[in-house]
Amino acid sequence: MGFAVYASDDQLWAKGTHEYRPMGVAVIAGSSVFTSRDFHRRRQPPDAAQARFIGYFASLGEINGFLIRRRSQGLRIRRKQRPDRAISIF
Repeated sequence: MGFAVYASDDQLWAKGTHEYRPMGVAVIAGSSVFTSRDFHRRRQPPDAAQARFIGYFASLGEINGFLIRRRSQGLRIRRKQRPDRAISIF
């Protein structure tokens, strides 16, 4: 199994595979944990411009352990702010 996890606003997304077959994509609230029933094969992952990559995980237990540790430390997973793209000319 393998999962790629992304954060978008207050939502968490996971894209998973199970023995080389796609499990699909799951989306949950930032305060929840993933279950295998959350995954749907027809759901599309978030846009790369709108989501921040969190990391790769080997199991749902590893993802949920990571999320619980982050919450217990009082850290939120936030979307990375883009710098202004304005060009300044002197």
